[in-house]
Amino acid sequence: MAELGYRSGSRDTGTVTTQVPARLDRLPWSRWHWMIVVGLGTVWILDGLEVTIVGNIAGRLSEDGSGLSITDAQVTGVAAALYVAGACSGALFFGRLTDLYGRKKLFLVTLGLYLAATALTAVSFSPWWFFLFRFFTGFGIGGEYAAINSAIDELIPGKYRGRVDLIINGSFWLGAVAGALLSVVALDTDVFPAWLGWRLTFALGVVLGLVILLVRRHVPESPRWMFIHGKAHDAEELVTEVERQVEAEKGVRLPEPDEAITVTQHHSIGFGAIARTVFRSYPRRAVLGLSLFIGQAFLYNAITFGFGTILIRFFDVSSGVTGYYFAVIAFGNFLGPLLLGRYFDTLGRRPMIAGTYVLSGLLLFGTAWLFGAGELTALTMTACWCAVLFFASAGASSAYLTVSEIFPMETRAMAIAFFYAIGTAAGGISGPMVFADLTSSGVRADTVLAFCIGAGLMVCAGVVAVFYAVAAEGRSLEQIATPLSARSPSDTD
Repeated sequence: MAELGYRSGSRDTGTVTTQVPARLDRLPWSRWHWMIVVGLGTVWILDGLEVTIVGNIAGRLSEDGSGLSITDAQVTGVAAALYVAGACSGALFFGRLTDLYGRKKLFLVTLGLYLAATALTAVSFSPWWFFLFRFFTGFGIGGEYAAINSAIDELIPGKYRGRVDLIINGSFWLGAVAGALLSVVALDTDVFPAWLGWRLTFALGVVLGLVILLVRRHVPESPRWMFIHGKAHDAEELVTEVERQVEAEKGVRLPEPDEAITVTQHHSIGFGAIARTVFRSYPRRAVLGLSLFIGQAFLYNAITFGFGTILIRFFDVSSGVTGYYFAVIAFGNFLGPLLLGRYFDTLGRRPMIAGTYVLSGLLLFGTAWLFGAGELTALTMTACWCAVLFFASAGASSAYLTVSEIFPMETRAMAIAFFYAIGTAAGGISGPMVFADLTSSGVRADTVLAFCIGAGLMVCAGVVAVFYAVAAEGRSLEQIATPLSARSPSDTD
């Protein structure tokens, strides 16, 4: 119950006591939660589609008749680097705005930017145009990570948060499957002329994005953000309406919430305060976030950056069918979060995060040894990759879950943006620099070294998680990290 009066839609500051977090966390799973998942979570499918399509259609774009005077190296090098740069920049830019102006405004803006940039990519007539809108496509997608992950975690009950977050982040790989298979069709000139097929793949991303936008319009603002930013009355009304819908659907009366929190409302918190909170108040959690993101970035680059080259050079696989192999690998990636996600809520964060990281690293070490000994075929190599990435994908998805729940409410979107930018930069800039020559040299020992680097960093991140991972399963976000605006903030480490 608020200690001050409020006008709907207005912003005030003062001290407010509310049960909104406890009311949200006690909700059973309902159609309302499915609407949140579909409206916000499915954008990762678009990201997977984007990244995979561009990599797989690079050969088509560089051919005569594509409509673009561009080389294969420019597509996989310059365009890929600009997409990564855009994603890092967008995450940081929109992450700050998300904390300032709310989740809903920004997840509508970022999706709108993605749609516009992708549509303009589809009508590219010159390399500079293609490069420019690959940057802005990444800029929109990077902003999505900050706005969406923060909104999802603040709307989903604590007892489901782990599995939902993992599956949503893992859905990236459903997009990757679709992108790999779609690229096979797009490259077939018997189906589409060379100038048209690649444009249609981008157009499909626009169509899917428009469908998501229609659903997303109905997703509400985060009540947690609202009551801290002077909209306590609106937050109470929103949660009351959700409770009414859930009770009508389930046919039962919800139990009374058992906790309340008192906060001093504000409109914004400075960037300096955010940085001090993340790195001074929660140094172990900052180390954990950096370790998890960098470890998964290098493991994924060790495998996916040169997977096609490895299949072609060492196993004589035709370049025209590598998309099928990647589709199998991508589907294995999705199965990891799908099947293991619930254990992050039951067995707990620490054993599952540490276990998936260490196990995937050890399996990649084993794969490197078998590959170096010449014991693998194209099929068994793909099977090994699937086993590695089954666990690695769950671990990588848990990195996003971790940084979105272990820092205070006021810093959440910016923390997600920062760690995402670090991980994306490590994967998209440092990774290619390290692995490009190793995986393309044609020397078996070089590829073994690439695998071992990725595996070693993944195992190290898992060891960090053994000591620093936070037991966040089943707990409210406010219990995991007390909001900065709480009356009596305390360090929960």
